[in-house]
Amino acid sequence: MPDVKIVNVTKKYGNIYALDNVSLTIRDKEYFSLLGPSGCGKTTLLRLIAGLIEPDSGEIYIGDRRVDKDPPEDRDIGFVFQTFALFPHMTAWSNVLYGPKVKNYDARKAETIGHEVLELVKLNERLNAYPSELSGGMMQRIAVARALAAGAKTLLLDEPLGQLDAKVRNEIRYEIRRMAKDLKLTAIHVTHDQAEAMSISDRIAVMKKGKIVQVGTPQELYMHPTGLFVAHFIGESNFLEGYVTNVDEFLEIELRDGLKVKALKQDIKQDERVVLAIRPEICDMKKGRNTAEKGLLGKVEKITFEGTLVRYEIRLDNGDRFVINRPSLTEEWVNVGEGVTITYPLQKTHVFLYPEAGLTEELKV
Repeated sequence: MPDVKIVNVTKKYGNIYALDNVSLTIRDKEYFSLLGPSGCGKTTLLRLIAGLIEPDSGEIYIGDRRVDKDPPEDRDIGFVFQTFALFPHMTAWSNVLYGPKVKNYDARKAETIGHEVLELVKLNERLNAYPSELSGGMMQRIAVARALAAGAKTLLLDEPLGQLDAKVRNEIRYEIRRMAKDLKLTAIHVTHDQAEAMSISDRIAVMKKGKIVQVGTPQELYMHPTGLFVAHFIGESNFLEGYVTNVDEFLEIELRDGLKVKALKQDIKQDERVVLAIRPEICDMKKGRNTAEKGLLGKVEKITFEGTLVRYEIRLDNGDRFVINRPSLTEEWVNVGEGVTITYPLQKTHVFLYPEAGLTEELKV
């Protein structure tokens, strides 16, 4: 199955850049996700790969062949839409066989392919059902089967789970990945749901305002974000603003109201304005205000029970807001209004230069 290569691709609508000089390589047989907020350009990029629209500039390759001028039917791709896009007047069987018939496969070959893909999506027993007689999860599996029956070597999925309820969505996303891996397809999956992308992807491209801001495995994006936006969009982070007052074995950072903390040494100079990012789940929190631990001191303002997690919102002594997530089953609960001491492992902190546009603008989705 082919690599997909995007080279310096730009797409504008009027004066708006949907994609701004984007380059990206998606590897052979990789399950790859394009992740970002609405309007970041991820669906535009998918539609360009599919041939539904043309780039204003740049090149698109599938395998060794340049395809940005080729029609969709010549690209060996299957496209799965958010809205399923099944023919309502056709049975599941007819929907699946639509592609082979358009490509003039002989009847025996078309039927063999139809049964194979319906077996793959575990819906052979519903081949005579119409879309209106199928659940949302079944309709999406039929949409995937139709794409596979047409001989797709590259599978493009545009928010394929957006119409499904949460429980079905969780089940179907693993099924789609399994099918793509079993058939050794190159799959490109567009989503704005970080949990979805993190759970099924080999690698992810995080997008913002028509640009790719970071590409990596789910672990790389979470553990080693290269910028504030990724640290904010992938998971959650506490952001504390300050200035570097000393560079030694560690960075010493002075926060608001003179509060000084340490962070892992990075390539940042003394007197730089910075933002310290700390994940809520890496922190330890103890009742009481223990100044001997050299942690952050504060008071619990709000507690939210979220099933597996308890979320604490804390107001630090210097006025900054701080969030901690703790496992609910092992948690010794702290009450609202109680003082707490927060500590965190220095090696898991991230320090970024303060953005020119301001922190609020940089984090905006």
